[in-house]
Amino acid sequence: MPPGSFDRHTPHDRRDLQRINEQIRISPVRLIGPNGEQVGVVPTSQALEMAREAQLDLVEVAAIERPPVCKIMDFGKFKFLQKQKAKDKTKSHQQKLKEIRLRPKTGDHDVDTKVNQARKFLEHKDKVLVYVLYKGRELQHIEEGKRILQMVLEKLVDICKVEQAPRMEGKRMAAMLAPK
Repeated sequence: MPPGSFDRHTPHDRRDLQRINEQIRISPVRLIGPNGEQVGVVPTSQALEMAREAQLDLVEVAAIERPPVCKIMDFGKFKFLQKQKAKDKTKSHQQKLKEIRLRPKTGDHDVDTKVNQARKFLEHKDKVLVYVLYKGRELQHIEEGKRILQMVLEKLVDICKVEQAPRMEGKRMAAMLAPK
């Protein structure tokens, strides 16, 4: 970068940096012990000595307070846990739409297999579109497909809510299920 230019994401940005050990120059400080107990207001040199005895770091946790609040802790572990929390916040499950396809002539055991598949999808917090596909003369026996679809919905009633009730869409009858 050319001299004089400013990049706001450089490591010199001190907003999120905390002072530790010898970087803390203000004396006295309000000290919190390694187990979270209040030690009180002590000189910075004494607080540093207590941190060294415990083989931990002295970390400034509230710099704007008067006197500043410092805590005796393992700074490396603290930073690691902060990164883990930040990473967990960014992770979120994208809900997907999964389809389960049946036919009016599908056997009961095969329907059970499809129900187990749908159950896994719902446990993974995905939506499930269950549909019965009709071909040819099967359209004259819509009630058979409706029976199969109702059987699927009854078996999954404990884990899902019906977002869209069974209805005909062209040559298929479909129902949308969402996780509870």
